[in-house]
Amino acid sequence: MRHRGRATSAQARALEQLLPRYLFAPPATPPAPPPRLIDANALAEAFGRPAPLAVELGFGNGAALVALAKAKPHWNCIGVDVYRPGFGALVLACAREEIANIRIVDGEASHFLGRLPGASVRQLNVFFPDPWPKKRHHKRRLVNAEFAARAAACLAADGRLALATDWPGYAEQMRAVLDAEAALHGGVAPRPAGRPLTPFEAKAVAAGRHVVDLLYHRASSTNSRCAHG
Repeated sequence: MRHRGRATSAQARALEQLLPRYLFAPPATPPAPPPRLIDANALAEAFGRPAPLAVELGFGNGAALVALAKAKPHWNCIGVDVYRPGFGALVLACAREEIANIRIVDGEASHFLGRLPGASVRQLNVFFPDPWPKKRHHKRRLVNAEFAARAAACLAADGRLALATDWPGYAEQMRAVLDAEAALHGGVAPRPAGRPLTPFEAKAVAAGRHVVDLLYHRASSTNSRCAHG
């Protein structure tokens, strides 16, 4: 995820004035593994209601998360990232469009995924994660075998995992690890109609790179803990 970046003055004001309204800080967990699971009641309390849960890992400027929250007002939507200017852009959009069903987690995606209760997520989105293009950095990629196991465990029986990347090598890795996970089934899919064009996708298209969308579904009713895959 993107650690660097400078917030605009509007985003900086939003971070100071609006972010506390949307920030969800999961209960602290001991440093020793396995991480403590987030109680379902804590998730419901963060939104003031129990509801189907959607999670986007690495939401960037928040455009896709906003689109999802508007399309599914009866869902609770969580965005996980560490990119502070993106936080500002997202809370500004939430305030401007009076969106109340979004919460932000300031943290690493893999750690948060490992703390979600089993079979708790209806929609898990990972759009244009950092491709770490150099071979020596591939181990830092978010989508690997461990991610696949955790994602499968977190998905509800009718849950969906949607991904997108403009890096062919990363798309191949995604397919390989997700196809190898017995609790998932799916593959290459058409671009979702509700996903807006993100800045990363616009740059990819302008540079002539092909965007690959992937869609996977939960293939079994196994209700295992995400923290243990």
